[in-house]
Amino acid sequence: MKFTTEYLNFTTKRKREYVDITDEVAHVLKRSGISEGMVLVSAMHITAGVYVNDAEGGLLQDIDKWLDELAPHNEAYLHHHTGESNGDAHLKSLLVHHQIIAPVTGGRLDFGPWQRIFYAEFDGQRKKRVIIKVMGE
Repeated sequence: MKFTTEYLNFTTKRKREYVDITDEVAHVLKRSGISEGMVLVSAMHITAGVYVNDAEGGLLQDIDKWLDELAPHNEAYLHHHTGESNGDAHLKSLLVHHQIIAPVTGGRLDFGPWQRIFYAEFDGQRKKRVIIKVMGE
């Protein structure tokens, strides 16, 4: 079994942002030379996440609205007593989760026709990283 590890670096322009990273993950997979296996994609920060979904119009806005309804910005979060003001970012990352595992078949991401990989930033405007680890043969 072979392994390849690469990192993506982000400094988003906005505090909350959703970035389609599917093409970057596919490029790492191609460079790895792996034909069969899997790719782990994981946000390396607790106020960010990685998820798989569709890139259809309006969906990102719907997801963003849903996350705001479930974990709104709220000054009453106990976490804010530490001097931070990003309690909602921690909760939003739990909702989308921090990593995905994608299957690799024939040297390609084995996804459905509309599936894409997204990096979700909930407390941005500073340097963050995502690890991409390709495993297989």
